[in-house]
Amino acid sequence: MLLIALLGAAPCLAGEHKEQPKPQQHQATPHPAKPPAQQAHAGQWLRQNRNLTPEQQQKALENDPQFRKLPPQQQERLRQRLQHFNQRPPEEQQKILGRMDTWGHLTDEQKQQARQMHAQWQQLSPERKQAVQNAVKALRAMPPEARQRQIDSPAYQKQFSPQERQILSGASKLPLAPDEDYPGPEE
Repeated sequence: MLLIALLGAAPCLAGEHKEQPKPQQHQATPHPAKPPAQQAHAGQWLRQNRNLTPEQQQKALENDPQFRKLPPQQQERLRQRLQHFNQRPPEEQQKILGRMDTWGHLTDEQKQQARQMHAQWQQLSPERKQAVQNAVKALRAMPPEARQRQIDSPAYQKQFSPQERQILSGASKLPLAPDEDYPGPEE
C-alpha cells in the first residue's frame, strides 16, 4: 500500500482494507465544488465535497457535465470509487487524499515511471511486497541524498534483489506522499 501511495493510481486502491461504515455527515445547504475536470486534480473535488452526504456527493457527480461525457463503464467505476471512499474511516480518507494530491502533482513522465514500478511491485510475492513497502517507509524518513546511498549499501544488496532495489531506487526519486504513520523530516 505504501508503494501505491507513490503510485497514486486511484483514490480507492485501498480495496484490501475491510469495509467500515462511515458516519453520515449532513450539511444544511449543499454547495458542490467545481467538478474534477475543472481543477488541478480530483483530490480537491473530494476534499471540497467530503462534508456532503454520500447521496449529495452522488448527485453532484451525476450533475457534472464532464462526468456525463465519460463512457458508462468509467462512470460506474467512479461511482464505485466514491462509494468506497465514503466507507473508509476519516484517517484513511486523509491518507487517500494525500496520495491523490501527490499523484496530482507528478509529471506525466513521473506517472509513467510510477506505473512501471507498480507493475514490477505487483509481481513480487506478498512477503517481498511487504519488505519493499517497509524499505520505502524507511527511505521516506531519510533526506533525498541519503536514499540512494542506503539502496546501494551492502545491507540492502543482501536484503533485496536487483529488481527490488530497482523499484526502491525509482520510488526514491519520486516525490513521496506524506505518511502519517511514519514521521519524516519537516519540509
